[in-house]
Amino acid sequence: MENDDIKPCLGEPTEPTNIVIFGAGGDLTKRKLVPALIKMLRCNLLHPDSKIIGVAKGRSKEQWIESLHLGLEKYAEIQVSDQQWQTFSNMLNLVPGDLQDDQTYIDLAASLEQLNEHTNAMFYCAVPPGWYTTIASGLHKFGLADEAEGFRRVVIEKPFGMDLQSSRQLNHELQSVLNESQIYRIDHYLGKESVQNLLVYRFANSILEPLWNRNFIDHIQISAAESLGIEYRANYYEKSGALRDMIQSHLMQVMTLVAMEPPVEFTADAVRDEKIKVLRAVRPFNQDDIKQQAVAAQYGSGSIGDESVRAYVAEDGVSPESVTETFAGVRFHIDNWRWQGVPFILWTGKRLPKRVSEIVIRFRKPPFNLFDTHAIPPLANSLVFRLHPDEGIALRMNAKMPGLTTDTQRMVMRAPYSENGEDVSDAYEVLIHDVLTGDATLFSRADEVEESWSIIEPIINAWKDRISVERYRSGTYDVSGMDALFKDCVGGWHQPK
Repeated sequence: MENDDIKPCLGEPTEPTNIVIFGAGGDLTKRKLVPALIKMLRCNLLHPDSKIIGVAKGRSKEQWIESLHLGLEKYAEIQVSDQQWQTFSNMLNLVPGDLQDDQTYIDLAASLEQLNEHTNAMFYCAVPPGWYTTIASGLHKFGLADEAEGFRRVVIEKPFGMDLQSSRQLNHELQSVLNESQIYRIDHYLGKESVQNLLVYRFANSILEPLWNRNFIDHIQISAAESLGIEYRANYYEKSGALRDMIQSHLMQVMTLVAMEPPVEFTADAVRDEKIKVLRAVRPFNQDDIKQQAVAAQYGSGSIGDESVRAYVAEDGVSPESVTETFAGVRFHIDNWRWQGVPFILWTGKRLPKRVSEIVIRFRKPPFNLFDTHAIPPLANSLVFRLHPDEGIALRMNAKMPGLTTDTQRMVMRAPYSENGEDVSDAYEVLIHDVLTGDATLFSRADEVEESWSIIEPIINAWKDRISVERYRSGTYDVSGMDALFKDCVGGWHQPK
């Protein structure tokens, strides 16, 4: 990289590593992995002596590199000069082959042996989950997972199974050929700077922790709203739906960070031990109560801004009779000393008015209100963590209106995480760097994955035989059942504007 383009390293330096990407010709590689690796190289978070080896079939090395360059121009949010691209492309190599063919792993082993000055290796599975076991078995069979001379770490993307049984089977198959410490189950949501900052807000500030309990908090909302539809993901989404796609993974992971007790130290196992305690304290869902505790809906036609959009059932690859939910909301209760009686309401949806992710901490009302006779009574205080976009926090309080009155108005104190957004790293930069340095704090452990599936399995079973689903108009929050989900919650449903 040109000297002017190298920024000071703000993270732990990494060792030279052979980064192997299975599915190197796919969208994930083009859209996320390559831009992240280039930015890491520019910021000294990727050692310049590292090598990047793609595994893909049906193309030459030159064709592959050209497709990555075109993808970078199309998808990346960074400007890359010709010199920067040349430096990066010199790190690239391709091993063509089929993932089911032993010869592919033999060729990969030979390619890595030629780079014998670098013994560390990270294997990134940018492929559908059905290939994870095949890849892990191939790595094991040909000695590529052997850590005798350097680390070997395997990264897999969600979904980690589609239910409890399949998640257990996947974990068993992976652990039969890899050590659990070698498996990095990536959740890009936890790589967001603002999600990581949640732990700092909680445990590095004495002002928050005394209030972080059932005595002061009425309820907590964790949301991920999207204005986009399913785009090109119909094949996956028809099998998944919003509950599996977002709540079981991303949002429940965030819930554990919000609800966990302070760990004894900031290490991977200490943090994940506290997270699993939260999941084990979640109250099991009773089949009779699921209708009151879980909401499913599907977007119909409507408009987002000035654009008319079609219904989910009219999307390419979706059955006209589909009852897959594109909106899901679930009310959780954590039965422990800190959170007894405090609902955690997680919701997510597509084709909503705005793309925004938030954690809303809604506090209890004051025990006695001096101003309840006024035309506009004071509203409940809220602490809002904005995860995306415009990352930061906002504290919503009541203040007197100017003039000769004691009427109140909402005052919002905002603290942006970054003034211009330039210092906010992409989630994949953070997580790939963590893999290279061996920090598994933000990655899911096998027991976490299985516990989260066991929690929502009663909802999956209750929904699997449904013959219809509620509809909501695209571009609105007109979702039937959400008001009931927020019954007795101060302030009701917070709908991001």
